[in-house]
Amino acid sequence: MLNSFAQKINSYNRLLDLQIDMPDVRAMNPFKEDASVLKIADRFYNKYYSDKSKRHLVLGINPGRFGAGLTGVPFTDPVRLVDKCGIPYNKPLVTELSSIFVYEMIDAFGGVVPFYKSFFIHSICPLGLTYLQPNGKEVNYNYYDSKPLLDTLMPILVTHIQSLINIGGYTDTCFCLGTGKNKAVFERINEKHQFFKQIIFLEHPRYIMQYKRKEKEQYIQRYLEAFEKVAQ
Repeated sequence: MLNSFAQKINSYNRLLDLQIDMPDVRAMNPFKEDASVLKIADRFYNKYYSDKSKRHLVLGINPGRFGAGLTGVPFTDPVRLVDKCGIPYNKPLVTELSSIFVYEMIDAFGGVVPFYKSFFIHSICPLGLTYLQPNGKEVNYNYYDSKPLLDTLMPILVTHIQSLINIGGYTDTCFCLGTGKNKAVFERINEKHQFFKQIIFLEHPRYIMQYKRKEKEQYIQRYLEAFEKVAQ
């Protein structure tokens, strides 16, 4: 029987699968593509989630290539995994913009231990997506970038969110990272399924780092003010 939060999420990671019937769109599944990623994620969750406490969910869009796509831990690139979380990583130490912001915010909150005691970060779409450009370059792709794709994924998104609640997510307040299309989709899902009593929307870390970096400290404070209201 799975009792701890860590046991539940580690088991869930092993079951994740996403088949995309679009020729140029691929679902990344690091848990099935690289056995070392499962071990890394297991170590991370066993270190910070080996209890039965619930957490407030913080949901992004979908995992990125250089964050969870490499480590199995949302918004955690290899550099932050090693330096901030103390988890070994034996491949190139790649950096992701979103991860830089998230861990600066976590530092301002008080560090990884108190933050992960209260919050569980994931995404509305369970696995990352990439798009193969005509020039052969693979780039990140959002689950809502194509209406046919979104229509296909919608039942999967709903099941995924319910699974995160079952793993140990509170339903009083949820945090969503993204105030544009991600917000619109999540509001539609929640209006229909009534998963959460309240959703607090925050600007996505990628947007902040790419377009609002000079105002980064203001956004960190905005995150802190929102999170500290529900922190354990």
